[in-house]
Formats: sequence, structure tokens, C-alpha cells
Amino acid sequence: MENNFELEKYIEDFSTPEDPTLYELNRETNISILRPRMLSGHIQGLLLEMLSTMIRPKRILEIGTFTGYSALCLAKGLEEDGLLHTIEVNDELEWIATKYFEKADIQTQIKQHIGDACEIIPTLDETFDFVFLDGNKREYCRYYDLVFDKLRPGGYILADNILWDGKVVQEVDQRDGQTIGILEFNQRVKDDERVRQVILPLRDGLSLIRKL
Repeated sequence: MENNFELEKYIEDFSTPEDPTLYELNRETNISILRPRMLSGHIQGLLLEMLSTMIRPKRILEIGTFTGYSALCLAKGLEEDGLLHTIEVNDELEWIATKYFEKADIQTQIKQHIGDACEIIPTLDETFDFVFLDGNKREYCRYYDLVFDKLRPGGYILADNILWDGKVVQEVDQRDGQTIGILEFNQRVKDDERVRQVILPLRDGLSLIRKL
């Protein structure tokens, strides 16, 4: 355990430092918001930024805004006329995300939606280059089905929490809908001949999926 902590510190020390706005949002989330562990955090945030910068998307869809950390990271790769749609079911979190979108002066490139993603996604008349799934784990398969035809060929889906604290390789409690949702999603992607995918063992696991 100590060795894991030392490795995590080493990774942080030799990665680009967290920028001031993200650092402030990270701290405020940990002080003010329940379940702050849901925040992407420094290293995962850097990966989101790197992927977005490589892809240079015009349109991004994020399912699960939380306090806005991941949206800020993803938005760094947007083209100048790009737009990020982000959906959050908990309206009590809107204020903190809005605060930091404005602080980062990126609010004109981020469109916030509050409500059920399964109801909002069909209303979005967009073709997306990049989709980040980080919402209700029970609904991952449904999100996947709803966004697939809105994703351009060659576009990417990145799904978070895909290893679900190691529960994907443990005996499953049939009352545990979230673990079952993740397992079903991983199987769905594996069986889908329309994509190629790789699971990255960063934090709680990320599945990077490319539409052929």
C-alpha cells in the first residue's frame, strides 16, 4: 500500500502540474461537495486534456458533469469554434460548475444541461467527435446506444469507472445494479464489431473506444 502511494506521488511529481483553476476547483469540491472522489482529479484530468488535444474535437458530449473538472480538461482541446455539451442530473451541482467555467473563461464553449441524460441526448442535434461517459453506471449500455449514431466515424468514446473498484473480477451481488451495469457495458463493447477498444488501468479504469 505504501509503495502504491509512493508511485502515485512519483507520477504526480513527474507530470505537468495541475493548473491553478483546476487546483482551486479540486480543493473546493473536496471541502464543499459530498463524494468528492467522483472528481476526475489531476492525473486523469491530464489524460482527458491530452486526448482532447490530440483529437481536436469540434463537438464533445460529456455525461456526468459533477463539479466541472473533467469538462474543463476536455474543453482545452476544443477547436476555436468548438462546443462541449455536458449533462448533470443533480441540479445542486450546477452552481459550482458554472462558477469555474466562468473563472476559466470557457463558459461560451460549454453548454450545461440539467436532467436525465437518457432524455436529453435524443434532443441534441449534433455529431460528436468525442464522448465521455461518467454518469449512472446502471445506464451505461443505454448511453452507448443513444450516442452511437451521433458519434462520427473515427470518433471516440471514453467510459470512466470501467473496473469499478475491482468488482468486475469479483463475485457479483445480483442486487448491485451498478456493478452489473458496468459488466454488461464492458461485454457490449467487447462484442461490438463496429468499434475497437482498450481498457486503461488508470484510477478506476477507463475504456477508450474508437468507432470504425
